[in-house]
Amino acid sequence: MGQWYQSLTKPFLNPPDWVFGPVWTVLYIMIALSILLFLKNGKTSSGYSIHILLGIHLIANFAWTGIFFGLKSPFWALLDLAVLDITLMFLIINFWQVSKVSSILLWPYLLWVLFATYLNAGICLLNRT
Repeated sequence: MGQWYQSLTKPFLNPPDWVFGPVWTVLYIMIALSILLFLKNGKTSSGYSIHILLGIHLIANFAWTGIFFGLKSPFWALLDLAVLDITLMFLIINFWQVSKVSSILLWPYLLWVLFATYLNAGICLLNRT
């Protein structure tokens, strides 16, 4: 994860670095299955707005790594996580209306993203200069 990340003070409960790869692999599989089930089950009452919300969410998801590690900006990464948290909650609610299974598949992802928010916020607070 690099020298910069290793030099940061991490919050309590920060997992070892090797945990992130396997967890994200499983979560991305669950996210893909969730989206496929959602799309397979037809149109929603919210129309294109749910697709826009999903697009914003996926952009925020993929942007976090570049913001945190590339720009070395825990603060801006935390703001990105806030977008991720909020859009994910709305996706879970909307997916529930179309496919309960697709919604349930996102619950572990929500828990992990909330945990990531805690870790990122802790890094911001513990490394203020």
